[in-house]
Amino acid sequence: MKVLIVNSSEITGGAAVAANRLKDALINNGIKAKMMVMNKSTDDITVVPVGKRWLNRWHFLWERMTIFLHLHLSHDHLWEIDIANAGTDITTTREFKEADVVHLHWINQGMMSLKDIRKILLSGKPVVWTMHDLWAATAICHYTRGCNAFTTQCRRCGLLPGGGSDNDLASRTWRRKEAMLGCGNMVFVACSRWLADQARQSGLLKHHTITDIPNTIDTRVFCRKDKAEARRSLHLPENHRIVLFASQKVTDERKGMSYLVEAVEKLVADHPQMKDNTIVAVLGSGGEDMAQRLALPVVALGYMSTPKDIATAYNAADVFVIPSLEDNLPNTVMEAMACGVPCLGFKVGGIPEMINHGRNGYVAQYKSTADLAHGLHWLLCEADAAELSHNAVVKVQKCYSQHSVALRYTDVYSQAIALTHYHL
Repeated sequence: MKVLIVNSSEITGGAAVAANRLKDALINNGIKAKMMVMNKSTDDITVVPVGKRWLNRWHFLWERMTIFLHLHLSHDHLWEIDIANAGTDITTTREFKEADVVHLHWINQGMMSLKDIRKILLSGKPVVWTMHDLWAATAICHYTRGCNAFTTQCRRCGLLPGGGSDNDLASRTWRRKEAMLGCGNMVFVACSRWLADQARQSGLLKHHTITDIPNTIDTRVFCRKDKAEARRSLHLPENHRIVLFASQKVTDERKGMSYLVEAVEKLVADHPQMKDNTIVAVLGSGGEDMAQRLALPVVALGYMSTPKDIATAYNAADVFVIPSLEDNLPNTVMEAMACGVPCLGFKVGGIPEMINHGRNGYVAQYKSTADLAHGLHWLLCEADAAELSHNAVVKVQKCYSQHSVALRYTDVYSQAIALTHYHL
């Protein structure tokens, strides 16, 4: 079986990391897999670029300009909306023609248009689409933020000026998606049970197969290592408790940094002695800006691109905190747990599926900074750290190993092939 994985980027972003890891997992389990991307970053021969660089850039800019105009020249929500009105036709490539299954991942921001996806469906190739967020099940948004319009038909979108209209950008994009999905059958895979449940409510996907399979991880890279050595290599104090927060963009509102700020304030107010022996390490761009906001000392680790360096950052930490307000199945939680680091997050999205409360971390009540602060103190000062660490590693090995995830996707590919043959 030959599988072609399609994703906008090779390594940048959570979906890219997940897609790349799946490609490696499939190869390691005897399946011929390649990855096709718009932005190739490495010399990996199993990853192939598509489209011309200048044309890819134009597709990206054209979509942004279209959205910008519909936002009445406002930057508000500019990066929360995708409409897939421009992209590259991959059906003419050798890799597409050789593939037995086409596996879409995150294809936004100029990678593929809805017209391009329609061509794939009309080709008769079996298609699987892994959803890293809810965009495939809505008109234009990736996270609904409590809006239920996608369960019937998106229109009067709250992301558009004045709340949109009956024939706004969301409504028109919805109809385009409807027409595209009507051209063939595909199997949708959500990375968490939570996302699968959301997708099944979509008016767009009501006639399509939806299942859930978690992302995978290479436990040879993300594994427990000597904590003292990890701290020395990052110039972190060996005698302090270290709380790690990580995000590609730490100032992203959805990542919940403001809730972490309030929780840390309460933690220090209730336990002032912790200010002398606890620090927050911030992994990602913008970490320097957080130093003035947190009541604990902050060390900005900056942006790290190599898995080895990222694994070192996890191994240096005592606790990993992810106060996201919306999230699917965060790679960061999986990575931290694989390194034996207990995790703390809100009860939202797929996070409670990963963190078993009291066993390998702490699940705080949604948006409760008091509970987040309590969870931080419990993990740092009260819980059995060795037991939590052991349980975290076991959870990853059982649920997210390359072998188990590759086997589940093999079944999905067979299902997609059978579905295609049935409708021929």
